[in-house]
Amino acid sequence: MGDSVGEHASQDQNIIQRLISWRVGAAMEPRPPNDTLLKLQQPFYDLLNTFYFRLEVDGWERVPDETSLVIGVHSGGALTMDAWTLVNAWHVHFEGKRHLHGTAHDVLMATPGLGDYFRAVGVIAANRTSVGAALAQGEDVVVWPGGEVDSMRSWRKRDVATLGGRTGFVKQAIRSGVPILPVATVGGHDTVFVVSEGKWLANALDKVTGLKSTLRGANLPIISGFPFPLAVEVLPAHVPLPAKIRTELLDPIEVDHDPDRVNDKAYVQKIYDQVEVEIQAGMDRLAAKRKLPVLG
Repeated sequence: MGDSVGEHASQDQNIIQRLISWRVGAAMEPRPPNDTLLKLQQPFYDLLNTFYFRLEVDGWERVPDETSLVIGVHSGGALTMDAWTLVNAWHVHFEGKRHLHGTAHDVLMATPGLGDYFRAVGVIAANRTSVGAALAQGEDVVVWPGGEVDSMRSWRKRDVATLGGRTGFVKQAIRSGVPILPVATVGGHDTVFVVSEGKWLANALDKVTGLKSTLRGANLPIISGFPFPLAVEVLPAHVPLPAKIRTELLDPIEVDHDPDRVNDKAYVQKIYDQVEVEIQAGMDRLAAKRKLPVLG
């Protein structure tokens, strides 16, 4: 009986793996966003940014003229509004002439409807192939290295820069020969309250389904928000609260373009630490402006 259950679970896992791979494959090659869709949705974003999230973005003068790899944190569970507002603000600031590709987890890119929308607005899969291809085309890319560990961190850690110890972005900047543009942001984690990161729940379910490695998720957060006072969130299970979002583009960090530096662990760690320190300092400055959660 046990063998039969395990066999079925393995078959289900293989089906999910193939489905995700097939859907994500469509987003591997960077494509220009759908201009018609961007124009249609912009009035809605204008309302959100101006009145709902009361968005503030500073530091535009620090953006290099050359193609850049933007690195930051994102917050708010499965709906990271600080990420979306940054990408939209970039589009507005540069009047659509300089596109910033957002990046998303494989599971989100594979989700029917949501993944299709992501691709239509220029989001690419958060992997080396997609990011490298976009940078090679001279297009800016924003990466949130902390992934789900970052976006689904506890509300108590809302002002902590969480890059997850993942140094791949440094290696990507070296390979692509582009500067790193750090970005700090606060407020996104007030759009929903992550009560528990749910590591214990993710581990328990993994013992039954074996899907943890497939979904590349260490957390299964328990959130409190609207409309559910408590919910387990994998895909969006809340409507973001109208929290004030503050974002600051920081000074760019140049990296050595010698490809051999990719294998220099000490150098890679040095750049990683520098980026993390700069983002944390920026978040501390922005957090100091906040008087109350949500209200800002």
